[in-house]
Amino acid sequence: MERFTGSFTQQEAIPEEGIAAALEVMRHGRLHRYNTAHGEIAETALLEEEFAAFTGARYCLAVASGGYALATALRALQVCPGAPVLTNAFTLAPVPGAIASMGAQPVFIETTPDLTIDFAHLEVMARETGARVLMLSHMRGHICDMDRLMALCDGLGLKVIEDCAHTMGAAWNGVPSGRHGVIGCYSTQTYKHMNAGEGGLLVTDDPGLAARSVLLSGSYMLYARHRAAPPPEVFEALRLDVPNVSGRMDNLRAAILRPQIALLAERGVRWNALYRVLEAGLAQTQGLRLIPRPAAEQFVASSFQFTLPEWEPERVAALIARCAARGVEMKWFGAPDPVAFTSRYAHWRYAAPNPLPQTDAVLAGLIDMRLPLTFTTEDAALIARIIRAEVLAVGQGPVGPVDALPMGD
Repeated sequence: MERFTGSFTQQEAIPEEGIAAALEVMRHGRLHRYNTAHGEIAETALLEEEFAAFTGARYCLAVASGGYALATALRALQVCPGAPVLTNAFTLAPVPGAIASMGAQPVFIETTPDLTIDFAHLEVMARETGARVLMLSHMRGHICDMDRLMALCDGLGLKVIEDCAHTMGAAWNGVPSGRHGVIGCYSTQTYKHMNAGEGGLLVTDDPGLAARSVLLSGSYMLYARHRAAPPPEVFEALRLDVPNVSGRMDNLRAAILRPQIALLAERGVRWNALYRVLEAGLAQTQGLRLIPRPAAEQFVASSFQFTLPEWEPERVAALIARCAARGVEMKWFGAPDPVAFTSRYAHWRYAAPNPLPQTDAVLAGLIDMRLPLTFTTEDAALIARIIRAEVLAVGQGPVGPVDALPMGD
């Protein structure tokens, strides 16, 4: 019986250029983004300038985390406590967490079987709640039809914040993820497309939103030191009215990240090669449904999902346990309780969610798996063979008791 012995959480090393730059920052000790020597440009300011160029955005702000970027976007849009904010039901906890941190009310939208936001339900809930903001989560890298979405949101008067934690470097019809809405937010947490351990980036073309975001992040009166930001005169009308909610990125993280921007395209090719091997290995597996990827979606597949339609919970739990016993770590969004990073909308009681039957049906059989770039295509083929064999065995055979689900992260 084949067994996989690799690690689903082991990332690639930081590029040598990033290590050297980080060492230089530690040697001179000027880690704070505004602590610079005469004539020196901070690593953080350079990162913002380079990431703005990468996305084609006019402005960029580097912050402490992807979740902080999301909350900053809401504050920049002046979302008030109690205001409804629409978001995907299929997402991760930092998205509704950012909304709740404002005192605003997350309003969850149904998920389609293809893991994207349901347009019909979005329109109903926008009209019913009077919401003015949609925080759109490109969850696990699945991008909806952004042309249709933006036409719908424009007609409904919805401002769109894009959560691009899983779509850095991806695009829809050639337009980079994060560039359809008024603000795009990205994460540089370890398991994302660029790795600084933690961190986030925010992009926009709107000078007022950019200036508010910079002030919110804790620029004090040093906003003129930002290079990918509006000119100082845009800040003049705002600088005494926008609160400081400090969440800056430091120069050490920025130094680690800057060389990784140039690697994003090559990383995307490698991730997608792993994805396609898994997809081919699991095609036509009885009881398993793959997620279709539209031709307009230029995705970056740092993870892999499939569904087990109409499987009983005990059977799904048995599959998870049996694959784990053979070294394949999978997460299940239909598990009764949250496990590590994996939870679903019904677990977030602070958001007071209403039941969503369509989403519940999708998540009940949704399986999720990381694809670190430390894997080879041979690894992906082996993983596919193990999953396929166990799906066929569990899907057709009797299911005994499962003592415990493996704890993932």
